[in-house]
Amino acid sequence: HTLNKEWENKIPEQRADAINRSRASLGGKFSENLSPYLPDFPFHPTEMRWLGSPVDYIVFQGMDNDAIVELIFLEIKSGKSGLTVREKQIKKLIEEGKVVWKEYRVPEKITSSENK
Repeated sequence: HTLNKEWENKIPEQRADAINRSRASLGGKFSENLSPYLPDFPFHPTEMRWLGSPVDYIVFQGMDNDAIVELIFLEIKSGKSGLTVREKQIKKLIEEGKVVWKEYRVPEKITSSENK
């Protein structure tokens, strides 16, 4: 019974902690979605594509003018949140120039109407 009493006493504290963590997470997600529409935001929302994970956005700067001049991997943070381990890895790869273009072409026999 003593153990049950200890757990019962901890429930309000654990509930409050869970609410605070949930609130922080929701606030961060809200900030990610709202940021592109804030007055001081440095990019055009129409040139952004949301990925969500492992980075928030890719910005195709200049796309509105049909002249893309830069690709920007954009992570939006709020409060005191920092980059995750994965985000730090991606940032490092980009800074080191380890970004590559690849193209995959689907075999014609799969898409050809003659094979149906």
